[in-house]
Amino acid sequence: MAGFAKGGVFRPLVFPAFSSKFLLVPWSLKRFQQSRQLHYLTFSCYRRQPRLDTTRACCLFLRQLEIARRRFSMCVYGYVVMPEHVHLLVNEPENGQLSTVVQSLKQTVARMLGFEGLHFWERRYYDFNVWSERKYREKLRYIHRNPVARGLVKGSEDWPWSSFRHYLYGEEGIVEVESEWTARKRERIGIRSLGQMRSEQKTPPCG
Repeated sequence: MAGFAKGGVFRPLVFPAFSSKFLLVPWSLKRFQQSRQLHYLTFSCYRRQPRLDTTRACCLFLRQLEIARRRFSMCVYGYVVMPEHVHLLVNEPENGQLSTVVQSLKQTVARMLGFEGLHFWERRYYDFNVWSERKYREKLRYIHRNPVARGLVKGSEDWPWSSFRHYLYGEEGIVEVESEWTARKRERIGIRSLGQMRSEQKTPPCG
């Protein structure tokens, strides 16, 4: 079952009650970024150009994602870096707005790859609020299956720029993924998760 770590123990994700008023506005037209829900994000390179098709570019993006995760106190539940776009499954950061995280990440990656002042990313990005465990599983599966669906690899485990191998084998990559593997590691070394610290502050846990 999807969840977060509390004192090393993996507990189910708590999805807040979904207000019917949210149904009145199409998801693509309005962002709900203070709902304490998870977010499935997609942002693309300018005109879908494959600017993330090198090992250097992918590694740089993931390093900057990890820096942003730490800087903004954000949980990352899943990710995939494709040649011309990125999918992320994250929670709402403790420090700042999610839109600020995305803007900072995109600007830093573009600058470090030599595109400062030039078009690297499309300006807009897609943000889908994940309000149930069923949607969580659906989006995570889509993220991990994306390279296979595109015909880039035969199996999800063959694509090195996603969180799939972490979920399958517990492999530690550049980005810390909020998972049962991570919870077990924290339990062994006695580190509290973001989820536990938020619970102690009497606020909803990571998502």
